[in-house]
Amino acid sequence: MRKAEIHRSTAETAIDVTVNLDGTGTYAVSTGIGFLDHMIEQLSRHSLVDMTVKTVGDLHVDQHHTTEDTAIAIGEAVAKALGDKRGITRYGTAYAPMDETLTRVSLDISGRPWLVFKAPFTVPRLGEWDTELIEHWFHSFAQSAGITLHVENLYGSNNHHVVESCFKGLARALRQAVEIDPRKADAIPSTKGIL
Repeated sequence: MRKAEIHRSTAETAIDVTVNLDGTGTYAVSTGIGFLDHMIEQLSRHSLVDMTVKTVGDLHVDQHHTTEDTAIAIGEAVAKALGDKRGITRYGTAYAPMDETLTRVSLDISGRPWLVFKAPFTVPRLGEWDTELIEHWFHSFAQSAGITLHVENLYGSNNHHVVESCFKGLARALRQAVEIDPRKADAIPSTKGIL
């Protein structure tokens, strides 16, 4: 089983994360930001990656540190659980429709972190979560997980649907990319021999 635990503690946040890449999508999430909890739950359920996430952050300041550090810890846990990445499919792409909204997510577990994020938001917050922090969550996750990540909302008008389709698209693409390829389960999927 490809599992990992991350304990991250700073002057701004204290975070405990566990992941099991070969799970069934069970989760227990508490960040202090309800809408962020909901999105991480979607990530777990639709990727089939079991996750526990417990964040205590300086929400009396604002939501930035909690959002950023939670994404970093989840990304670090995914990277740690992948180990040398032997046998993984490596690439994943998903289209995530949600009512009037459609988002495309493509990723490469490359060891070269990058984010392209194209999703417009027309409201300043969803629940109590500042929408300007959504792209930052994806950036922090991509950086710490070591993945190239492209998220593009193709169309949609409901902000809740747009962000949820981004997270569900990430989940489905991640699920595909971390799967073990039965034709190359013993090989690292790179001509360089390392990812």
